[in-house]
Amino acid sequence: MHALQPELEALATRLFAAPELGFAEHRSVRAVADVLLAHGIDTEVGVHGLDTALRASIGTGAGPHFAILAEYDALPGIGHACGHNLIAAIAVGAFLGAAPIVRELGGTLTLLGTPAEENGGGKELLLRAGAFDEVHAAAMVHPAAGSRVSPIWGERTTGVRRVAVTYRGRAAHAAGEPWLGVNALDAVVTAYQSVAQLRQHILPIDRVHGIITDGGAAPNIVPERAAALFYVRSGEIDTLRVLTERVVDALEGAARATGTTAEIEVDPVPPYLPLEPNVALMRRWADALGDRGRVTPPPPAVPAQAGPSTDMGNVTQFIPAIHPSIGLGGPDDVHPHHAAFAEWTVQPAAFAAMGDAAAALGAVAVDYLADAELRAAVDAEFAARGGRYRWEG
Repeated sequence: MHALQPELEALATRLFAAPELGFAEHRSVRAVADVLLAHGIDTEVGVHGLDTALRASIGTGAGPHFAILAEYDALPGIGHACGHNLIAAIAVGAFLGAAPIVRELGGTLTLLGTPAEENGGGKELLLRAGAFDEVHAAAMVHPAAGSRVSPIWGERTTGVRRVAVTYRGRAAHAAGEPWLGVNALDAVVTAYQSVAQLRQHILPIDRVHGIITDGGAAPNIVPERAAALFYVRSGEIDTLRVLTERVVDALEGAARATGTTAEIEVDPVPPYLPLEPNVALMRRWADALGDRGRVTPPPPAVPAQAGPSTDMGNVTQFIPAIHPSIGLGGPDDVHPHHAAFAEWTVQPAAFAAMGDAAAALGAVAVDYLADAELRAAVDAEFAARGGRYRWEG
């Protein structure tokens, strides 16, 4: 890994300097492909129906198949403040570091570049396109604040569904003849308050939050159109469905209360499912990270579940997979999606974390392909949880 470190730092810096949003990561995916091609790895860009998806594989094409996942999309306005430039570099480093061993071991190792994690559900689209059908297990690593490392059992995340609503009313002069109008903004406000009241009666891990995306054109015009977007989150797939239905009921009720009509779109972006890390793989990750001098904390007395969501959750519902975090050495209060986090992704401490994460992730991949007992434990745990699940809207 030491020999690869300068290339990985250069890749992370190149991505940082030219951030691109989801499904538009054309320079970013090319940057990843350039590194792989320079090492003689056959690499395809534009696979599985997505222009900025990438796939590279080594090995026999038979036997166990492990996938390392890369992300490289950025956030609007704040660039790589979620550290996807480092996620890509870690994935490339893990893949290239493991490659010589995998060629001797047998089995297959794949690097899959996954577009649009932030707001496009790229991994779910790849699942639907069959990208994971022949993969037996997968992993990726996410940057975190401070010196934080995921506990040995990993961390669950919530699933999320998006609900967009547009209300239609009738315009009128708000001072001259307001009685002729039907106020679409009143419908949005009523809907927002209804959802706020719903929050009293949801589970502690559940979340519903939204914004008004259109509130009308001018104060002296009764708004004939208004719109809002809500995110509905839950730690369980069943409650995610039920809570979404309750939100839709509230939005429909607001239309009836205000005499407007409602156009409701559920899942304009594919749903993100709760992330369920495979503990057997997490233990190997902890061992490998320990070999780099980084200690993985024990599991908490009460299992924690993070509020944010990721489309990696969809992968963990379909095959055994992990999504551990590693701190970049910055301030504890500068987290992903904080504007200052982007700058920390190209600091020396972050590059050190990147190298350690790449080495540990590569070791997990090698262990999985080499160790039949590990594969059996991974599969048994996944089967006990219910086995493969694919979202059906």
